Amino acid sequence: MKILKYLFFLILIFLIGGAIYFATKDGSYDVARTKTINAPAEVVYNNVKDFKTWQNWGPWMAEDENIEINYAEKTQGEGASYSWKSDVMGDGSMKTTRVIPNKEMEQKIVFNTPLGDSESDVYWKFEEGEEPSTTKVTWGMKGELSFMDKVFMSFQEGDFETSLSSMYDQGLENLDQVVMEEMKKFEISVDGIAQHGGGYYMYNTISAKMGDIGAKMGAMMGQVMGYMQSNNIAMTGKPFALYNQIDEANGTVIFSAGIPVRDRVITPEGSTVVSGYMEPVSALKTTLKGGYDNIPAAYAKAQEYMQQNGLTPHPTAKMFEVYVTDPNEVPNPANYVTEIYMPVLVPEEAQ
Repeated sequence: MKILKYLFFLILIFLIGGAIYFATKDGSYDVARTKTINAPAEVVYNNVKDFKTWQNWGPWMAEDENIEINYAEKTQGEGASYSWKSDVMGDGSMKTTRVIPNKEMEQKIVFNTPLGDSESDVYWKFEEGEEPSTTKVTWGMKGELSFMDKVFMSFQEGDFETSLSSMYDQGLENLDQVVMEEMKKFEISVDGIAQHGGGYYMYNTISAKMGDIGAKMGAMMGQVMGYMQSNNIAMTGKPFALYNQIDEANGTVIFSAGIPVRDRVITPEGSTVVSGYMEPVSALKTTLKGGYDNIPAAYAKAQEYMQQNGLTPHPTAKMFEVYVTDPNEVPNPANYVTEIYMPVLVPEEAQ
């Protein structure tokens, strides 16, 4: 009996010691991972703000393809929520509690476990990266492990913070890939013959390699716009590029960056910004929705249409591009809209 009595006391001492150990063990945690994504903050935020988009990049999807997700009526903004059931990941729910669009987001996550519910805080930060048009994205979770959580995690192969860091790293990598693919999307439509009204415009002109057009265009447009603002000249249409001369053999082009105005403007002698006039013209109109790097593909499709439909290029009128959207207002290149006009002879002129 004495042996059983001593054994009982040893077990009791062990249990008390274990309880004291786990009770005094620090259970607080704050795990955050950061990744810089080559996209504006608004584009990245738009892929995170709605819980329905999480299935496109969430790392848990790879862990359990049979996970059951239930969305609330509201899935984005403060008060948005969703829940899940999984034989692999366990059950739980999440709710968005605070939002500063394109900057911060805070959420509450609840895990339903056999040991009881466990609640933690999830947070997101979207900060400007070191390079232009990049975003430093931080995804983190913080909270306090309960006594039973600490006991349970002590018998797991990997520690909690390491597992969470790995999952967040994978999630941010997936998010990066989703954002990059989204920004590459584009559509080209050949709209047919359209009448462009022409009119007066302010412009400057430069000669450049074809591959340098995009790099030079922004500065040229800025110079024209700056001149107009300094002289209180209102724009009456969307900015455009006019291709005056193209040397395909040498890969060079002489082009103008222009902004429509109502009347002719007399500029000082020697001014790099001058006034011009475009005659009304019939042109094959092609619309590109997507990044400017897809413009060559739009021209190729327009050329193909002209050949298939026997259209005759106008011998003197120059082709031009109208930039319907402003990149400063439309952060995602997939939503840029560019209209391409290739002047043609109408049937009466072609005879």
